[in-house]
Amino acid sequence: MTDETDRSGGNKAGQGPGKDPNPMLKTALELGPVVAFFAAYLLLKDRVFTIGGRDYEGFILVTAGFIPLMIASTAVLWKLTGHLSKMQIATVVLVTVFGGLSVWLNDDRFFKMKPTMIYLLFGGILGFGLLRGQSYLRTVLDAQVPLKHEGWMILTRRLTAFFFLLAVLNEVIWRTMSTETWVYFKTFGLTAAIFLFFVTQNSVFREYGEEREGE
Repeated sequence: MTDETDRSGGNKAGQGPGKDPNPMLKTALELGPVVAFFAAYLLLKDRVFTIGGRDYEGFILVTAGFIPLMIASTAVLWKLTGHLSKMQIATVVLVTVFGGLSVWLNDDRFFKMKPTMIYLLFGGILGFGLLRGQSYLRTVLDAQVPLKHEGWMILTRRLTAFFFLLAVLNEVIWRTMSTETWVYFKTFGLTAAIFLFFVTQNSVFREYGEEREGE
């Protein structure tokens, strides 16, 4: 979960100094694959393609295209910034593994389970840190969100519970609703939920925020 950069911008993993790319380009690289997945799904969702004697629904082909696009965008992001967080690496690995299984086995269930695995992984890592009396979230966001130790512990406990809730919610959605409903949920619902979570934590930021030296 740690972001392998020190405070001076250097990378502990030896990946070179951190750099700040254009914010719009960075956002495009992070959100572009998801937007492309959604647009391609809307275009191909009702079509079936026969490849090598097997029939593949549009969802499977869109998943097949999403994997290399996600890998490529992450690689470009690494090239521009000089580093990747462990969360970003874990996300790409899980997308590749579960997306690859869906394509290989022609079974969309594996890709639909991917968000569940991601949130269980992140929640589990944060929870492990809490058991050790540490906030692994702080190692990722400390440079952007200056908080006192108590604030980080509160925020980490809440985010851990939130990740587990999202994992359960994803399981309920994909198992009980249509593929189209799940795609909308994944594209917009999960993103909105995470955004709203941090918006609702303003009281923690106000009460436990601290100023950096020189600010």
